[in-house]
Amino acid sequence: MMGDEELLKYVDHTLLKADATWEQVRALCDEALLYKTASVCIPPCYVAQASAYLGGKMRVCTVIGFPNGSSSTASKVYEAADAVQNGADELDMVINIGWLKSGKYDYVLDEIKRIRASCPGKILKVIIEACLLTDDEKIQMCRIVTDSGADFIKTSTGFSSGGATFDDVALLKANVGPSVQVKAAGGISTLDDARKFIELGATRLGTSRIVKLMAERTA
Repeated sequence: MMGDEELLKYVDHTLLKADATWEQVRALCDEALLYKTASVCIPPCYVAQASAYLGGKMRVCTVIGFPNGSSSTASKVYEAADAVQNGADELDMVINIGWLKSGKYDYVLDEIKRIRASCPGKILKVIIEACLLTDDEKIQMCRIVTDSGADFIKTSTGFSSGGATFDDVALLKANVGPSVQVKAAGGISTLDDARKFIELGATRLGTSRIVKLMAERTA
């Protein structure tokens, strides 16, 4: 079985709630450093502060077009460039789900490519909000993300009607190209579930619960 320290390396330690304060974000950063997670995933307004606070000791991840994905492409491109300027190392963007549902696959691909171009050298994760999609739409997004040059396909924002499922992670892993990794996010609440997602092919986990569980075990 994967050990606790190894498991933590997969975790984007996350705080994205609307009422998050800097004090809470700073505490999240301290926890991430203590437990050696992959990154902290935080609201865009705190990226500059967190980047300065962490001083390069921990990767800073933020979100683009979050949580609905329906802002304009131009605004998402600006958000991405601004996040990079403020010190973000990783960006998790939400697709335009309405475009996907309407069959506007070229629009979805073009938007991801434009965001990719605005954050060169940074890790780009594409949130597809799988709970709102059919299996065919999920597979279509696997093709689009593979063609876009993005680094990850991500299951969920955690703000919609459902989060990551084992079936979705297995489906995404089976259909993305070899250059694309899978991030499971939303509703990951046990260590056993976290390990199962990794066994199914996820290489990142978006969660705040795993660090809390680790802290409770060592308390």
